[in-house]
Amino acid sequence: QVHLVESGGGLVQAGGSLRLSCAASGGTFSRYVMGWFRQAPGKEREFVAAISWGGLKTYATMSVKDRFTISRDNAKTTMWLQMNSLKPEDTAVYYCAGGASMGKYDDWGQGTQVTVSS
Repeated sequence: QVHLVESGGGLVQAGGSLRLSCAASGGTFSRYVMGWFRQAPGKEREFVAAISWGGLKTYATMSVKDRFTISRDNAKTTMWLQMNSLKPEDTAVYYCAGGASMGKYDDWGQGTQVTVSS
């Protein structure tokens, strides 16, 4: 198991940027596939982006693919989500998650709120 803590959320105007961080402790971070998810009010949690163990492969949902960048540093046991050109529809609680493989996330952070004003 790995303990995950997100940070970096906040209030930003449309068109602005934020960088979310996910700090991991415990477990073996470098063996975890990591991902970002988000949940908007009244909606189900949705996948945002994922990154492979070594960081060579990344995936992102279509709605953010050209605006968000996922990255990780295994030496720092940290993952990031750089979010540019933010839109009001990006408003949500963002969660980081870790697991043994894509689509199988066992460990979750507590979430960080991102609010984009129009």
